Amino acid sequence: MKTVLVSAVALVDADGRVLLAQRPEGKMMAGLWEFPGGKVEPGETPERALIRELQEELGVDTWQSCLAPLTFASHAYGDFHLLMPLFICRKWQGIPQPREGQALKWVRATELRKYPMPPADIPLIPILQDWL
Repeated sequence: MKTVLVSAVALVDADGRVLLAQRPEGKMMAGLWEFPGGKVEPGETPERALIRELQEELGVDTWQSCLAPLTFASHAYGDFHLLMPLFICRKWQGIPQPREGQALKWVRATELRKYPMPPADIPLIPILQDWL
């Protein structure tokens, strides 16, 4: 089974809310809510992938020094295994905008379980709630 490395981030605003993105129609697991991020390309670090993905998907800039590793997910899907480090970020430049057809929502940590998420993301919720 192939292992896919995906990097994700919990953007946390000044009010302590976390940004969720809804997977758009046409993508695998469309309609589910997730932490922003994406695949780590060959030769890329997870942090560099997040900086790139945040610019591409949300139009915001951040820096490696602002990405704090929190935890990771390891989950077997049908035809691949997902390994996903989750970073916390409280500092970025710009206002997150949906650049790839996804819906965005700022959510309190206590409300995260109300949003349907991919199976790999669900175990990250209690860790994030404890941290916030």
